[in-house]
Amino acid sequence: MAQAKKTTKKATPAKAPTLEQLRQDLAAKREDLLQSLRGHRAGELTNPRVLSALKKDIARLITAIREHELTPKESN
Repeated sequence: MAQAKKTTKKATPAKAPTLEQLRQDLAAKREDLLQSLRGHRAGELTNPRVLSALKKDIARLITAIREHELTPKESN
């Protein structure tokens, strides 16, 4: 049997988003959650797993914002 080669990609270091970007993303996710909840109540939402995924994304963003606020700012 021929062995398949496993290819791996190296992760590129991502820029840390600014506090303002995190807050904008949080507002957008909250709006998406509200729209999805309305759709779910109306019976229009085809995939209800979206709700839990959005809630988890919101929690991650809140955690990142809180972490960003608590880290001491380095003075140059």
